[in-house]
Amino acid sequence: MIFTLLSCLLLSSAVHAALDTWTNGTSDPNEECACEAFLPNTTFPMGELISLENTVVEINHKLEIEINKVERYEVQLQVYVEKIVNLTAFIVLMETDPDSYSELQIEEVNIKIKQVEALIVELQASIQITSSVLITIQQQITVMISVLTRLEITYDKNLVLVTRREYIKLQQKLVECERRHNEIFNPNIGVCSHGGIKRISKPIISQLNANLNAGFKYGGWGKDSSPLSGSEEMYWYAGSSDLLLSRISLYGDYYKLIMRQALHTHELYVYNRYDYRGSGNNYIVRSNALYYQYNNPFKMAKYNMTSSTVVTEVVPEATTRFSYHYSSNQNLDFAADESGLWVTYATEASKGKLVLGKIDEDLFKVQRVWHTSVFKPSVGNTFMICGVLYATRSVDSKTEEIFYTFDTRTGQEKHVSIQFEKFQDLYVYLDYNPTDQKLYMYNNGYYVNYHLWFN
Repeated sequence: MIFTLLSCLLLSSAVHAALDTWTNGTSDPNEECACEAFLPNTTFPMGELISLENTVVEINHKLEIEINKVERYEVQLQVYVEKIVNLTAFIVLMETDPDSYSELQIEEVNIKIKQVEALIVELQASIQITSSVLITIQQQITVMISVLTRLEITYDKNLVLVTRREYIKLQQKLVECERRHNEIFNPNIGVCSHGGIKRISKPIISQLNANLNAGFKYGGWGKDSSPLSGSEEMYWYAGSSDLLLSRISLYGDYYKLIMRQALHTHELYVYNRYDYRGSGNNYIVRSNALYYQYNNPFKMAKYNMTSSTVVTEVVPEATTRFSYHYSSNQNLDFAADESGLWVTYATEASKGKLVLGKIDEDLFKVQRVWHTSVFKPSVGNTFMICGVLYATRSVDSKTEEIFYTFDTRTGQEKHVSIQFEKFQDLYVYLDYNPTDQKLYMYNNGYYVNYHLWFN
């Protein structure tokens, strides 16, 4: 609505002040001024805005309640899982020797099973209630957004709210970016004061192997887990169309790896001269030495890439009869972490269950052994982090899962579920590198790696 203000008998100084205040104005020689001002034809609906603020407070309260419920559900789930695992273990024992258990003991187990079933039904009902409450909250938020949008269009002519909201979004993105940057690029390298793996990133696919051959399904790649001075950025790669390890190539840095510009290639076999070849895929590079499974005879081997010499050593009681799920001849699996060098294998005495050995790097001998309860042929692969063994298995063609851990510091083993995405179904190499806290996978001929987050 436009109003004309006439007959403003003011002093000349007052006229100038008025002209500064209003958008448009004119003055005549008789010191009369005429000013135009725009006023909205409706008043701002403060009541509607206050109602929205009250709704926000109500929603915050509801969300806090539901978040507390979810935290309780998590605790309850852990309790239920432990009950189920204990029951499962007891039932397995009963099945192996049913005659040793009385009808009363069997009835007690049936009662426990029914109790767990009742607890699960109760938990499901609680979760359904929470889900319906969250749906209601979502509907309330949708209505709020609609009202705010309408108010903004009607009253925010200078787009102040839009600008402020975009600014807040940018601030939040910056905070999130800094958080993720610190997690990924400034991890606490060498520190083991965490509670183990929390989650694993999506697969980061570098490219097809240096041979540009999709048929080279067997192999490995990564970085030196304890690099010599000046070799901190060095990468290595070994690949083949079969299970025989015949050569390994070194690359000055990641760019050279991607460009397939090898710094040096070590041949493990030269006709009529020497045969240092290995077999399997679970080898690593540490302190410029390749640790691998010697092809013949069956031993662990250390190939010094500085002197091009090899030493071998028998792993006591290790057998070639039990391999990992994805590939045959994976009998000795080498790993390195913050605490040193390791090898996992199976023995006839362990009946195929994984055995973990700590290697004395100076003597190149297994100095201590731990026995686990996990059957090696059910495992996809293993790796070590801070003295803890992690074992994986397949969930489906696109998903792998860490399902078992064994802590050598406490002797405690756990059944867990930490799932992560695979680039392709089958892989033959997976290892952790303590220098950058990444997992390196050789997946059907492709270089793949993962970032890790810890508890």
